[in-house]
Amino acid sequence: MQQNAWLLVALPALGALVLLTAGRRANGWGHLLGCATVIAAFAYGLLLFGSVLALPAEERVRELHLFSWIPVNALQVDFGLRMDPLSLVFVLLITGVGALIHIYSIGYMAHDQQGRTGRDNTERRRFFGYLNLFVAAMLVLVLGNSFVTLYLGWEGVGLASYLLIGFWQHRPTAAAAATKAFVMNRVGDVGLALAIFLMFAQLGTTQYTEVFARAGELSSGALLAITLLLLLGACGKSGQVPLHAWLPDAMEGPTPVSALIHAATMVTAGVYLIARANPLYTLSPGGQLAVTVVGAVTLLVGCVIGCAYDDIKKVLAYSTVSQIGYMMLAVGLGPAGYALGIMHLLTHGFFKAGLFLGAGSVMHAMHDEVNMRKFGGLHRYMPVTFVTFGLAYLAIIGFPFLSGFYSKDAIIEAAFGQEGWRAWAFGGAALLGAGITAFYMTRLMLLTFFGEKRWEGLTASNGERFHPHESPTVMTAPMVVLAIGSVVAGLFFASGDRLVTFLSPSLGELAEAESTVLPHALIPVLTVGISALGVLVAWLLVGRKPVPVQRPERVSGVVRAAREDLYSNKINELLAVRPAFGLSRAAVAFDRSGVDGAVSGIAQLFNAGSLRMRRLQTGFVRSYALSILFGGIVVIAALLAVGVPA
Repeated sequence: MQQNAWLLVALPALGALVLLTAGRRANGWGHLLGCATVIAAFAYGLLLFGSVLALPAEERVRELHLFSWIPVNALQVDFGLRMDPLSLVFVLLITGVGALIHIYSIGYMAHDQQGRTGRDNTERRRFFGYLNLFVAAMLVLVLGNSFVTLYLGWEGVGLASYLLIGFWQHRPTAAAAATKAFVMNRVGDVGLALAIFLMFAQLGTTQYTEVFARAGELSSGALLAITLLLLLGACGKSGQVPLHAWLPDAMEGPTPVSALIHAATMVTAGVYLIARANPLYTLSPGGQLAVTVVGAVTLLVGCVIGCAYDDIKKVLAYSTVSQIGYMMLAVGLGPAGYALGIMHLLTHGFFKAGLFLGAGSVMHAMHDEVNMRKFGGLHRYMPVTFVTFGLAYLAIIGFPFLSGFYSKDAIIEAAFGQEGWRAWAFGGAALLGAGITAFYMTRLMLLTFFGEKRWEGLTASNGERFHPHESPTVMTAPMVVLAIGSVVAGLFFASGDRLVTFLSPSLGELAEAESTVLPHALIPVLTVGISALGVLVAWLLVGRKPVPVQRPERVSGVVRAAREDLYSNKINELLAVRPAFGLSRAAVAFDRSGVDGAVSGIAQLFNAGSLRMRRLQTGFVRSYALSILFGGIVVIAALLAVGVPA
C-alpha cells in the first residue's frame, strides 16, 4: 500500500495533463474526469491512512524513495514522499474537501456565463484542469520529504492559484488580482528559498530527517535566521501581515476557487510549513515569538477589516485571514500549540469551505450579486443553503459543542497559558478576536438571510432582476457534507485527545499550558460570553433596524480605515511598490545614460578618430613619400636622443 503512495500525486496530475492537452474532444466529459481523479486520490488516501493508523505510534513515520532528483556534487536531493500523521491528515483534508469542491463546481460552472466562451464548455474543462493541477501541487507540498520537494509543490501551488484567480481573464480586476497574488507570493517565496540555501550551507542537506536530527548543530543566529525566513515564506502563502493584501483580491476568481484557496489548501500551506519545521522552532524562542506576534496581529487585522465590508466574499476572505492568524498564533506557541493549530486548520477546512460554497449558492441564486445590502430574507427561498451556511456560521463563532468551539477555545486557553505579558497579550488578542468574529459573521447572516427582502425592485450588477431560488443538488450535497463536518469534526478530534495523540510522532507530545492569569475553568465561559456579546451587538446594530441599500458614507475614522483595508495596500505601495518602481527607473536611466552611453561614446570616439585619420589617405605618391621621409627623420632623431650607436 505505502509503496504506491505516489499515486496520490499522480492521479490529479494525470487528470490535469489530460484536461489541458486533450482539446475539445474532452469538453463533454472533462469535468467528470477532474472529479474522478480527486475522488480516487481521496479513496486511496483513506486506505493509506488506515494502513498507517494500524501501525504502532513509533512506526508511523515512513519515507518512500522514488528517484535521485538533484545529484550535483555535495547537493544530493532525493525525490521521495514522507508519510507520517501530519502529511496524511493534510492528504485527507486536501483530497476530501477538494473532491467536494470539484463536485460543487460541476453545477456552479455549468450555470456561470462569465467563465464560458461558447457552447462547447472548453472553459469549464480548462477550469477543472487547473483544479486538478492545484490539488496535485498541494499534495507534492505536503508529502515531500525535503524542503526542496516542498518548494516544488510550493511553486506549483503558486502557479495554479495564479491561473485560477485570473480564470476570468477578460475582466481586468481578475487579471490584476492574479498578478497581485503571484507577485506578493514571490516575496514570501524568496524567504523560503533563502532559508533552504542557508540550511544547505550550514548542514549540507535539505532532507527533513537529516535537518531535524542535526538542528542542534546550528548556531543561535543561523537558527533564528532560518526560522524568520521560513516565517516570511509562510506569511506570503498564508496571507499573514504584512503579505496579506493579495488574499481578499483573490475573490475575483470563481467561488469554488475561493473555497479551495481559502479553506483547505493554499492558505494552510504556511501553517503546515511552520508545523513541519517544528524541531527548528522549538530550538528558537525568537522564531517562535515572531510567529506568535504575526498570528496575533493578523487575527485582529482580519477581524477589524471584515466588519466593514458589504461584499459577502470579501467578508469571508478577511475571516480566512483572521482564522489563519489563530493557527499561526497556535503553532507559534511551540509544543503547547503545534497540534492545536493543526486541529483548528482541519475544523476550519470544514466550516470555511461550507461558508464559501454557501456564498456561491447565494450568488448563484442572485445573479452573481455579492453586495449583502441587496440581500435579505433569503432563508425562505434557500432553506438548504440557509441551514448548511448557518451551521458553518455557528461553528466559526465558537458556538458550544460545534467544531470551532473545540479548536478555537483550545488555542485561547494555550495562549493564556503563556508566561508574563505574553499571556495577556496573546490570550487577550485571541479572546478579542473571538468577539469580533461573532460580530461580523452575525452581521453577514442577518444581512443575507434575515430581515426584509431588500432585493425586491432592485437589479443585480449585471442588470437582471432578482429571482432567488435554491441551488441544484450537485451544489447543495457537498454543502450538506461540509455542514456535518462543521458540527461533529471538532468533537471527534478533541474526544480523548484523539488528534493530538495521533499527531505526536510528527509534532511531539502536547505540552499542557496552565493559565496563571485566569482560572482554567473560566476561559471557556469567558470565550463563549465574549462571542455572545459580539452576536448581541450585531443584532442591535443590524438585526433590529432597517438596513439601507446604499452604504452610508458618513462613518467614523475606524470604519473608513477598515474599508481601506487599514491602508495596507497604500502602505505596501509606499514601502515596496514605489521604491521598486523608483529603483527600476534609476536602473533604466543608468543603463541608458551610463552603460549605453559609455558604449555609444566609445563608438563615437573611434568614429570621429577614423574620420580624421582617413584624411591622411590622399592617394598621392608624393604625399606618402613625404610621410616616409618624415617618419624616418623622427626615428633617427629618437635614436640619437637615447644615445644608440649607429
